[in-house]
Amino acid sequence: MPIKRVLVTGGAGFLGSHLCERLTANGHDVICLDNFFTSQKSNVKHLLKLDNFELIRHDVTHPLWLEVDEIYNLACPAAPGHYQYNPIKTMKTSVMGAINMLGMAKRCGAKILQTSTSEVYGDPSVHPQPESYRGNVNTLGPRACYDEGKRAAETLFMDYKRSHNLDVAIVRIFNTFGPRMHPFDGRVVSNFIIQALENRDITIFGDGSQTRSFCYRDDLVEAIIRMMESDHLVGPINIGNPGEFTIRELAEIIVELTGSSSQIVNAGPLPEDDPLQRQPDITLAKRHLDWEPTTELRDGLVRTIEYFRSIDLSNFRAPTPNH
Repeated sequence: MPIKRVLVTGGAGFLGSHLCERLTANGHDVICLDNFFTSQKSNVKHLLKLDNFELIRHDVTHPLWLEVDEIYNLACPAAPGHYQYNPIKTMKTSVMGAINMLGMAKRCGAKILQTSTSEVYGDPSVHPQPESYRGNVNTLGPRACYDEGKRAAETLFMDYKRSHNLDVAIVRIFNTFGPRMHPFDGRVVSNFIIQALENRDITIFGDGSQTRSFCYRDDLVEAIIRMMESDHLVGPINIGNPGEFTIRELAEIIVELTGSSSQIVNAGPLPEDDPLQRQPDITLAKRHLDWEPTTELRDGLVRTIEYFRSIDLSNFRAPTPNH
């Protein structure tokens, strides 16, 4: 396998840091780019001693000049509490960040992969969601900064491909969890685990019947790498676990696995535009990437709970006051 110069934006984040691990282990020269808004330098501290790893503090909304062969564009806050904290910045990260990275890819002749999101489907009226579904997104709602930012980034990627014959790839990531999730990211898995470990009430919104499909981190990163290594596969391709669980079921499993005395309580109505159903159709991923997730929810949760037991929460700074 030829050694490549690979840029990972958002590389110190939950997914980005694991991707950097995989790429350095494969022998590539990896540049990790991050502004540390929602990520932790500790996520990549162990990689700093490697000769084939470099860390740069930089915000992708500003231009950058590097010489690279591949770009994984992961930079963007992904948890609702984080991206809603500064919605204009979120939109800038998705759109201007994409423009800056696409410009670099064009100049270098590099292949570039965009990590898009299941949020492009909004609150779906089609279930499960195939890539052909165009979505049901409220362009004026509190989630629109992220949803529409990611949709606009997909548009930019396709326009750069059509206008400049750029080698691009797009994956749409569904709910992902695993070690190195930020403990204050406000996501349902991290929230429930911390509440359970502290024997506090586990708070659910609505009646808990809304569904999500949870993909373990390692499975997700494997799919992203396969997408980058594929020849002429543009996508978008859904990446996620088709196993569907209600939020209440998730809470019950976490209480069981942690041995917690927590009670599951209602914290109020569903937030505005919160999807009622979310499940990926991964037919294209199976066909074109020979990929499907192999980690069961319970097994992934055991590993994630072990991680949260091992960390000192005082070492983590809440990125926003909305945690």
